[in-house]
Amino acid sequence: MTSNRFTPFKAIIAFPVATFAGGSAMAATSETPEPNHISQEPRLTAAEAEAETARIIARLREVQSPAVQQAAEPEKPTVKLAVVEAKPQPVPQKSQPASQESRPAPKKAQMAQDTTNITAALQAIQSELAEQKQLIASQNALIQSQNDKIKQLELHNQLVRAAAPVETPFALSQMRGAGIQRSQVETAAVQIGTTPDDELTMPEGPVGEAPPAANNIEQKVEAVPEGQGVLTPRGQFVLDPSIEYTRSSTNRLVFRGIELIPGIQIGAIEASDADRDTVIGTFAMRYGLTNRLEIEGRVPLLYRKDRIQVVQQREEQITREVGLEETGIGDAEISLRYQLNRPKPQNPIWVAGLRVKTDTGTSPYEIPFDEFGVATGLATGSGFWGVQPSISFLLPSDPVVIYGGTGYLWNIERNIDRVVGDVFVGKVDPGDAINASVGFGFALNPRFSFSLGYRHNYIFSTKSQLGDTLQESNDIQVGALNFGMSYRLSQKQSLNLGFQFGVTEDAPDVSIVARIPFRF
Repeated sequence: MTSNRFTPFKAIIAFPVATFAGGSAMAATSETPEPNHISQEPRLTAAEAEAETARIIARLREVQSPAVQQAAEPEKPTVKLAVVEAKPQPVPQKSQPASQESRPAPKKAQMAQDTTNITAALQAIQSELAEQKQLIASQNALIQSQNDKIKQLELHNQLVRAAAPVETPFALSQMRGAGIQRSQVETAAVQIGTTPDDELTMPEGPVGEAPPAANNIEQKVEAVPEGQGVLTPRGQFVLDPSIEYTRSSTNRLVFRGIELIPGIQIGAIEASDADRDTVIGTFAMRYGLTNRLEIEGRVPLLYRKDRIQVVQQREEQITREVGLEETGIGDAEISLRYQLNRPKPQNPIWVAGLRVKTDTGTSPYEIPFDEFGVATGLATGSGFWGVQPSISFLLPSDPVVIYGGTGYLWNIERNIDRVVGDVFVGKVDPGDAINASVGFGFALNPRFSFSLGYRHNYIFSTKSQLGDTLQESNDIQVGALNFGMSYRLSQKQSLNLGFQFGVTEDAPDVSIVARIPFRF
């Protein structure tokens, strides 16, 4: 029976065998690593990754504590074996007890492999966390960029509202036509207590395709007759020169006598043919005192040329022709216009006006006459002061703007106290006049617009004191059709043409006016 007693000889043989077996076990273990299943798992969120990391660290601590104790136990026989090596008695045939003493070595190799796997898992989790942090940082940067754009849009809206006050009747239409200038943005920024952003560039003109001109009231009424358009904005100055040509002619037949039977007349027959050409150059200026009040001044310069042919039939036919020309300053005017209400949808805009006409022109009673009382000169003014209150309206009704108005002209009477020919002329009360007009304006595109309308004047009779008698003339009715065109040359300049065609006997045959307003 073989003895199991531990001898120094057996220890000497067991030490190299155990050492060889342990090394082989570790090598075998390292050559067949366990597959890493962590890379095949789905991606974790940041919260799940942190929880998994904490769980693995706790497990690692639990596993590592007993492993350290077991790793320390096999070292005791190893130390004793190292002491016994001083008495070498090799017995190579008995190595079985040594293999039993080296069993803890495979456990230590397994623990090292577990540690390696856990370390790899931790590194994978850290990489996943880094990717999640990068994704969150990019999302935060995108959100910050969107917030900056929202702030810029809010600032843009504030600047637009501050640059275009609500009380401006047609500020929106002006911005559509001209854009928002940089100076307006800077002024608006001061008003709202901020500074304009250099990166927030404002358009100096219209951007993209122009919107339909359906809401642009100012553009639609540019072609309407003078005094019917929109008011001048506050602080804006308009220089409005114009030139007007008027042609009028009359043919009258006057019979002074009796008619015994139809076709047989006894007395004097007088026929007159008068042709009058008038050219008026007007220098007009308008200024916006406020957004709802403007002042205007007009100074006309006239050139008149009359040709009068008179045919008298008495015992013999007498023909006389007179040609007259005159140039001089006409009656200057000054007027105020005030907008009564603010624009509202489907409601008219009412404008009240007051015009004062002077007598700066040459009066009909100041021109020279011959001994027969026939004028040898032409008048360039009425010779009387006049005051005309009026009220007009603008009614937007897409795609047109309807305009209209009425007024009353009061001609102030005065004493002439002058002998004209051989007749003394005393007090003269010129007839007052009532006028009314109606029409519409239409814009075909952002540059061209036209208007159609009708204007009628009813002039009361004139009362004149001639010597000891008081004479009264007939009432006069003057009606004319109006047609206008306007073409915008630039944002501050346009060309306007107006035409009037007389439809009553006392109205001029035709009148043509050209205007080129300049805005400053």
